[in-house]
Amino acid sequence: MSFTGDLEHLPIVDVIQLLHATRKSGILRVRGRKGESHLVFKEGYIVSANHLNNSVRIGKILVDRNVITPEILEQALRTQQNAGRGRRPLIITLLEMGLVEEKDAYQGLEHLIEMTVVEILTWKTGSFTLDVLPSTVAAEHRYYPERMDREINVDTQGVLMDALRIFDEKVRDGELAEEDYPDGASPAAGTDVESPLLSADDLGLAELDQLERKIPAVFAALEERAPGKIQRQELAAAAPDLSPAQREELATFLGDFSGAAVAREGEAQSILFFSADELFMYCLTAVCKSGGTSVIATSEEQNLEPIIVSSLAKNRLPLLVFDAPDTTAGGGAAEKTVSLRRQIMEKHPQLRVIQLAAPNDAAFMLQSYSDGVRAVFPRPSRTAGNDAYVAETRQFLQTFPVFIGRHASEQEYPLVGRLRTCATALRGVREAPEVALVLLQFVAAMFERSVTLIIRETELIAERGIGVKGGKSREATPAMGWRIPLTKPSMFRRVIETGGIYYGKTDDAVVREHLFGAIGAPHRPVVLLLPLKLRGKTISLTYGDFGDKEVTAVDLGLLEILATQAELVLENTAYRKKLEKLPVKG
Repeated sequence: MSFTGDLEHLPIVDVIQLLHATRKSGILRVRGRKGESHLVFKEGYIVSANHLNNSVRIGKILVDRNVITPEILEQALRTQQNAGRGRRPLIITLLEMGLVEEKDAYQGLEHLIEMTVVEILTWKTGSFTLDVLPSTVAAEHRYYPERMDREINVDTQGVLMDALRIFDEKVRDGELAEEDYPDGASPAAGTDVESPLLSADDLGLAELDQLERKIPAVFAALEERAPGKIQRQELAAAAPDLSPAQREELATFLGDFSGAAVAREGEAQSILFFSADELFMYCLTAVCKSGGTSVIATSEEQNLEPIIVSSLAKNRLPLLVFDAPDTTAGGGAAEKTVSLRRQIMEKHPQLRVIQLAAPNDAAFMLQSYSDGVRAVFPRPSRTAGNDAYVAETRQFLQTFPVFIGRHASEQEYPLVGRLRTCATALRGVREAPEVALVLLQFVAAMFERSVTLIIRETELIAERGIGVKGGKSREATPAMGWRIPLTKPSMFRRVIETGGIYYGKTDDAVVREHLFGAIGAPHRPVVLLLPLKLRGKTISLTYGDFGDKEVTAVDLGLLEILATQAELVLENTAYRKKLEKLPVKG
């Protein structure tokens, strides 16, 4: 297990994009209240999927699309079953038998993956885990068609964009609704739901039976489980070196902790945990999640930056926790940790960082504090013959969430003074261009580049900008003049029509072509659109991005406060002008 987390803090779209960008291979298990679905990756490409609904399989999809007949499907299934160790995934079997065209095979697989992703997109909560096969096993037991003459590797970005389009259309047409179970609830017992039994044959995974980690059972939410059973299973896989008595003690503790913990009120705290210790990764995730703290855990350096950027793009500032250096992996472990930590902290100075360390490593602890980490926690060391390991782990797991809970609301508000200044400035202005300038200046305090876009019937006109030509220290650049058409559906039109703030990543074609075409694309495609309204109608947009800098946390609450104040100023001005036009009674 090298990558795990909650969909609430890292949505499935971001997970898929991250696996594609980092060229991962493995089985992505996505669990929700409805059950579990799988996406199978080979070097970043999706090569197969298992839909929650057992009736949605590649063979049935090809039959439903009139690509093959039921008789051909039965013939291919018999051939696949009789192939023994040389069996192929069903779609490859059909191709090798000449029973399906390659184009139809691709389209059928794309449709299965799209349906699977669309289903997962409806899950507001859930978890994901990427099972990466060990290299020693992967060479002998490939679950993707590497030893075949042809491969079916679906374009990940393309199928993801299609799935998002299908999802939006189904939600718009009322054919699909996001799950709305309250936290902690699950479908009522006795609900008529099809059991999504997983077939290894469908995924071409039959040879994985020899792996220690079996393909997990699905629909675990409806399965009768003895208290602590899940913990015992996970601990047996993550810590085979512990004695049965130690695993039992730890499993009982985690089970009791999970049952007794109560989630905190307010917005959930999120932790990004960097660790190669699968046991500690599981234990920390379990206790934190019980207390309402979400944990995204990874063991690979290349995952850190995309996860941090994704969190900041959703205006969430995660707490970054580095595990103690693994001294058993050879020399230089501490130096590697220090180097990586400094690199991340330099790029993202707003991040709060906590370092775990071996209890006797005083030099490393002092170095960590010197580098500016928020706290250093001694953590238990799992060495041979350490009988106190479980007791020390229990003490750590009881203490760490308490510290996190007390500091969850710790925030710094350097922009409050600037907000006060801008609110005061609004008292002395009356016209819309002056009001828009105050908003522009406040947005410029958060972003490297900001632009005021005036709304006309069919286009946006760039009025003034800060940081677009020259540094932020310069005054606003007047009369920029370039235009963005509003004739096509775009992010601009959605914000204008809804009147709500947009902040996050964008891959909008109109943004790329017209806005980035005029000012250049930022280092990260994370943008702000802040609407200014008069009598409920949006009259301008204030745009912001981070230019060539890294993404930082943005306080959308302060932006909303100032925008509301600006709208009140415009409303009062319009009302006064209306009164001035009324005839004076003699």
